[in-house]
Amino acid sequence: MSFFISDALAQGEAAVATGGDSFMALLPLVLFAVVFYFLLIRPQAKRQKEHTKMVEALAKGDEVVTLGGIAGRIADLGDNFILVEIADGVQIKVRRQAVESVMPKGTLKDL
Repeated sequence: MSFFISDALAQGEAAVATGGDSFMALLPLVLFAVVFYFLLIRPQAKRQKEHTKMVEALAKGDEVVTLGGIAGRIADLGDNFILVEIADGVQIKVRRQAVESVMPKGTLKDL
């Protein structure tokens, strides 16, 4: 262990020289965040926007599949819920957001 001033100054200058590398130390984190945004966050936001648009465009008579896998025809529409006819005389009430997809007309006859 040395208590000479020249040794202490030399160590202090080395610490100042590594201060410029702090940006380089953060660069991998910044790159990781950018890749994370473009590969995960942005596509999910796009899918959510498309789903919201599809839910708003639901109309009476559309053939839909719910998130639970139930296929049926929309009998009535409300603000938050829809009435789905899954068989003759059998209707269930489902949240609008629970509709996974809208099928082409006539698909239920093929099932």
